[in-house]
Amino acid sequence: MTTASFADVPVSGTAAGLVKFQAPEIVFGPGALAEAGYCALRLGARRPMVVTDEGIIEVGWASALVTHLHEAGLTPIVVSGVTPNPKEHEVAAAYTRYVEEACDVVVAIGGGSAMDAAKGVAILAGNGGRILDYGGVDQVQERIPPMLMVPTTSGTGADVSQFCIVTDTTRHVKVTIMGRALVPDISITDPRLLVTMPEWLNAATGLDALTHGIEAFVSRAHNPLADVHALSAVGLVNQHLTHTVHDPADDASRVGMAQASLNAGLAFSNAILGATHAMSHQVGGLLDAPHGVINGILLPHVIRYNAKSSPDRFIEIAARFGIEAAADEPGDQVADRLAERVRELADAVGVPRSLSAIGMTESDVDLLSRNSLDDACITTNPRHSEAADIARIFREAL
Repeated sequence: MTTASFADVPVSGTAAGLVKFQAPEIVFGPGALAEAGYCALRLGARRPMVVTDEGIIEVGWASALVTHLHEAGLTPIVVSGVTPNPKEHEVAAAYTRYVEEACDVVVAIGGGSAMDAAKGVAILAGNGGRILDYGGVDQVQERIPPMLMVPTTSGTGADVSQFCIVTDTTRHVKVTIMGRALVPDISITDPRLLVTMPEWLNAATGLDALTHGIEAFVSRAHNPLADVHALSAVGLVNQHLTHTVHDPADDASRVGMAQASLNAGLAFSNAILGATHAMSHQVGGLLDAPHGVINGILLPHVIRYNAKSSPDRFIEIAARFGIEAAADEPGDQVADRLAERVRELADAVGVPRSLSAIGMTESDVDLLSRNSLDDACITTNPRHSEAADIARIFREAL
């Protein structure tokens, strides 16, 4: 009798059979915000910069965070000049304040915009230059300050991901910055913070989480570790999103959506994304429209497009929506039913059915299609795409 070594055990996933899974330390659950001071202290903070927005200040979560930081003996500096789809000049202004105040750790509380802006500050603090110079993959070469993220929405996944998205206001495009350095050190998810989201933002970020889960699962870079989180996220969004929209006080559904956001973030950070996000970034950069809303409009069309060449992965996703497929049913037909179900969910939470409803026109299609091919997310889309393919999807969604 022989003894097998680990090398003899077959492993699925990448071609080499190896998977690298990147994740921060995660603190999750109602009341988790109270751990913020202790977490920042462990990261070496003395003068942490808190990056947030005016909405989070108005509802009181920024003040609550600052109180916990003070209780830990820290001197936080608050910067709140972040707008949706954070702009390059907002990141530059926050970085200038970081230097002037001699800050040492970057803390974000808010949605994806606040967290992306905070990541931008950290990039500049360690590397200098202009934030738009770091677009692409692994362009951040030098060590950056420790980062602590506290999400107040349930969908962006920025608190656990290796992505940072910044708007170039000159070219009116979103620039994707990606790399291991951008995975935060600690993520604190307190579902209580989700109750102050306006209904439209709750719907938008929930559909963003769904898109993360679906695109990560069918991505060319999918792997068994990310798959578990992707499918869990899809099922949780299907189960809980409409409840949080129609019954905001439903604590169980809030926890479910918080977990969906977390799982989806872990999935796409490690398996990357696809055409929906590559296209959505361009529309958002042009129109300054909510990212999750754009995803909700585009996703059914991209599902049908990708299923023409890679249908089988969509069957497992469909099952998480309760869609039963016969053994001999073609995968693209199952995917078509999935696309219909995704559109029904978007309808149920009030997302428009077309890109024209949010201001996109036919004249925008060609430019946005070409720009989509420059987005890092397109590289892992399961179906190879040319500008003409992307243009057809845009026109279907108009």
